[in-house]
Amino acid sequence: MAAPRAAADRIRRLRADIERHNRLYYVEDAPEISDAAFDELFGELQSLESAHPELVTPDSPTQRVGSAPAQEFAEVHHRVPMLSLANAFSDDDVAAFDRRCREGLGVECVDYACELKFDGLAVSLAYERGRLVQGATRGDGSTGEDVTSNLRTIPAIPLSLPGPAPAWLEVRGEVLMRRKDFEALNQRQAAAGDKAFVNPRNAAAGSLRQLDPRLSAQRKLSFFAYGIGAHEGFALPATHGELMDALAALGFPVARERRVVRGEAGLLAFYRDIGGRREALPVDIDGVVYKVNRFADQEALGFVARAPRWAVAHKFPAEEATTRLLDIGVQVGRTGAITPVARLEPVFVGGTTVSNATLHNEDEVRRKDVWRGDEVVVRRAGDVIPEVARVATPGPRTDGDYFRLPSVCPECGSAVVRLEDEAVARCTGGLVCPAQRKASLLHFASRRAMDIEGLGDKLVDQLVDAGLVHTPADLYALTVEQLAGLERMAEKSAQNVHGSIAKSRETTLARFLYGLGIRQVGEVTAKDLAAHFGTLEALMAADAEALQGAPDVGPVVAESIARFFAEPHNREVIARLRQALVRWPESAPRQAAVAGRFAGKIVVLTGTLATLTREDAKERLEAAGARVTGSVSKKTDVVIAGAEAGSKLDRAAELGVAVIDEATMLAWLGETN
Repeated sequence: MAAPRAAADRIRRLRADIERHNRLYYVEDAPEISDAAFDELFGELQSLESAHPELVTPDSPTQRVGSAPAQEFAEVHHRVPMLSLANAFSDDDVAAFDRRCREGLGVECVDYACELKFDGLAVSLAYERGRLVQGATRGDGSTGEDVTSNLRTIPAIPLSLPGPAPAWLEVRGEVLMRRKDFEALNQRQAAAGDKAFVNPRNAAAGSLRQLDPRLSAQRKLSFFAYGIGAHEGFALPATHGELMDALAALGFPVARERRVVRGEAGLLAFYRDIGGRREALPVDIDGVVYKVNRFADQEALGFVARAPRWAVAHKFPAEEATTRLLDIGVQVGRTGAITPVARLEPVFVGGTTVSNATLHNEDEVRRKDVWRGDEVVVRRAGDVIPEVARVATPGPRTDGDYFRLPSVCPECGSAVVRLEDEAVARCTGGLVCPAQRKASLLHFASRRAMDIEGLGDKLVDQLVDAGLVHTPADLYALTVEQLAGLERMAEKSAQNVHGSIAKSRETTLARFLYGLGIRQVGEVTAKDLAAHFGTLEALMAADAEALQGAPDVGPVVAESIARFFAEPHNREVIARLRQALVRWPESAPRQAAVAGRFAGKIVVLTGTLATLTREDAKERLEAAGARVTGSVSKKTDVVIAGAEAGSKLDRAAELGVAVIDEATMLAWLGETN
């Protein structure tokens, strides 16, 4: 039976009013009605929807909390990685950032968009044709957790977008808790006899990761947008400042304290202005963020490692406290880094109790002249790892109090080495060290290495924790029955993973070398080594001098490779991998540079190619002697443009870089469609 028109009209008006008041309260911080009046409106909407369930829609305010508790959070792979930011701690750091941007763009002055650095949890919201369909945490930048149900409970997050909506839009931002809501939460915790939260950030992170979204809804979380990820059908403005205005027009809360400034002086003026008003803000911040304003300039500057060159976080000074240093131990990181760790008398600093703090590396221990038994100053800023800043009062300082770096890894007994020009000492047992085990397995299985589909974080965790896998060689001894016996692994999934492991036996020498995770050997260097030496045996037999004969292999890289192959544990794992029939076509060493139109050229791919994937095109170009990069600059020789090419094409036109299509690329490669 059709719902009465009067009820439908009233429901429509109530939804609009409730969303408006939510926006005034959570986004504008300017409520017009009391909580009691708001509850009355909400109750009326609930009653009407209960009487007319056929009128309930997914974007109704009543549907913000409606799903059952989850058993676990599913993985979400970000279409566009959620990158972290480099940090600046001083005026000199900011000046250096500005200088790098000016020099990279070849201009005298740069416009920057300045905004707050919220102390919360980064998330990505995906809207399909205007409807919120998925929300995820940042995770490791590539893969996060699906927390859609919990994010839907946050009134500041629009459930639908107004007007003609883009086909797909990912909005990036920060989930946090306002100070007044944090204080109210802790009052409720105390009244219930529960433990109080240490700071708003921990409260927000814990609330967002509740398996029951009804618990998240009780915590009054807030959200501020600061950018976008993948998008289709969205008219991207020319600047970041304009993007923030566009997001605000779509109903997303964005920080009012944002500004476009010119040059270093403008950056520092914004920093000091916000620093002076920091305590009066309704939310916790731990610094400000500077971004090159023009998107074309951002693309030209590109990225380094997992951070953009065009942005930096300028952090506020850290909080400090004094305590006694009881001992200095070492910790072996996921990449084999040996880090001195200070064991402290517990001290409260930066919003939490600290009993361990990093000493970074051996040089820092010597520079700060830190000994066991000293009174030390501990520094902590936001969620940054606590560090020993300096010695306050020296202790008795007997010979046993002096710190000496171990010569062997405390986890696996492999040699600890420190390469020339590197501050960090590392364990050389990358394939066997327990501390590096999970990281080395994930790297070995990654798409550009051995490409073992289905072998992700959670499965690797189970395999290692169950004692089934200690080194990459153990993967090839796994049975379908062992895989199926793991938690949340059905028979079909086990068969798929087992098949993917078997398929990975047929690989290339370059992929195998990259998968070994040798320090300083990335994907490009692995390809160069494979082409130069031709066989694994020739490479393993090469000394540091011979290794430097390969392209772009200098003394530091050569020493790293030589030490890796000199470690008996590593050679044993490699032998077991070969026994497991991991193989590749043998080839003769490369005798001469590749000839052809792409030899020695810097090439950029943009848009969607008609017949090749981006990865296939990259491999063919590199085989022809090209170097494929991700951004267009003055050094770029050729841009290859496919369908829907974006700002890279515009940048190429600005710089006068040659642009060709896929058909021309294939012709130059000596191929046909």
